[in-house]
Amino acid sequence: MTAAKAAARKAAFARRKAAFDADRAAGFPWVAAATAALLDVLRDAPPGAVSGYMPIRSEMSPLPAMTALSATRTLCVPVIQGKGQPLLFHRWTPETEMVEGPFGAQVPRQAEIVQPSVVIVPLVAFDRAGARLGYGGGYYDRTLALLRAAGPVRAIGLAYAAQEAPDPLPREKTDQPLDGLVTEEGLLPS
Repeated sequence: MTAAKAAARKAAFARRKAAFDADRAAGFPWVAAATAALLDVLRDAPPGAVSGYMPIRSEMSPLPAMTALSATRTLCVPVIQGKGQPLLFHRWTPETEMVEGPFGAQVPRQAEIVQPSVVIVPLVAFDRAGARLGYGGGYYDRTLALLRAAGPVRAIGLAYAAQEAPDPLPREKTDQPLDGLVTEEGLLPS
């Protein structure tokens, strides 16, 4: 399973980088289209806080959607506590002072813990069955399992359409499914 995931991850990183580079060269129209689709999806989302994330590398950026939501929703971003531990979520606004956290992701300087009811999830690859492939640390899987055990939580992947795996992704029992996935092509049900 580890080798299958590693091979899928390597191919997916190349697809994501190519999509990111093409989007950046054109002025990020795909991010704009995905932002509009994500905001449509979130209009029907349960009340409560929404977790976005601070994009790293070639991840699709949720920041335009987060900024638009900041006037009406409580927002937060994930913070890594340590290897093998679930993520924490700290309150975020466009004005929040950020510092560098693990893996180069920005995190709020002041820690105000928030529990989200919706989690916008970054990923390396996805398939139409709701599987996602992350970086391999298990942070989101561990965190979503804990959040879902405490109550309803909706996990929405955000990605470039090019990140769709050509074949079903390898899945383990601990892999948490997505409830939906948004790309520049709109909402893909899972």
